[in-house]
Amino acid sequence: MRRVLVLLLALLLAGCTSARQDDPGPAQPTGKRWQPRPGTPWQWQLRGKLDPAVDVPVYDIDGFDHSAGTVADLHRRGRKVICYLSTGAWEEFRPDAGRFPRAVIGRSNGWPGERWLDIRRTDVLEPLMAERIDMCREKGFDAVEPDNMDGHLNRTGFPLKAADQLRYNRLIARLAHERGLAVGLKNDLEQIPTLVRDFDFAVNEQCAEFGECHLLKPFIAAGKAVFHVEYELPTRRFCGQAKRLGLSSMLKRYELDAWRSPCGKP
Repeated sequence: MRRVLVLLLALLLAGCTSARQDDPGPAQPTGKRWQPRPGTPWQWQLRGKLDPAVDVPVYDIDGFDHSAGTVADLHRRGRKVICYLSTGAWEEFRPDAGRFPRAVIGRSNGWPGERWLDIRRTDVLEPLMAERIDMCREKGFDAVEPDNMDGHLNRTGFPLKAADQLRYNRLIARLAHERGLAVGLKNDLEQIPTLVRDFDFAVNEQCAEFGECHLLKPFIAAGKAVFHVEYELPTRRFCGQAKRLGLSSMLKRYELDAWRSPCGKP
């Protein structure tokens, strides 16, 4: 009987180990990293000459386009700095574009020179994304904004499923956390209840226009900032709701230059 119990216990442990390898589940917090709070004002600039003088505590800027010196200057001005990266789409204009095999590059995501990636191929993508996040850490960034994190909801050219997206998004969060960086969940609203523990904040585009801002409540309830922008609606159409929900909201142009029209601190 004792041998039977030992065998049963071994089988149960093996099953648990296999499940963890398939999907490790929510990440557990390790060490200290930046944790932006709800209502924190921010600036998001990905185009044009950077204006470092906007009086907000958080800047979100392109990780490739800016140097460690730029990040250090923003730190001297009292800002935390988020490193924008595209983790779910290939961009032909990036210096590492030639390292992505043709087999993982899919349909256009609607932006010139950009195509969806086959996020199922973590054997290919994990080392490439790890190097990109290493770059963010080496330049002194405080956090990462990984973009194009909802390919499973789009026509990517690959049969992506929600489970594929969940695993990939958790992989990106783990890579950031292992390097001491905070990480934000970009859009991917339907998976927020499952992923809110894995991410330190959220970044959202146009939840007011599409009537989806209520889906971001789990982040606010967890004491985590939601950095939100609208492009089409005037501020009078969404700032009231943003204040009630505790979002960090502003109006921006699609080109994401220096111009901004913030809602003010909720």
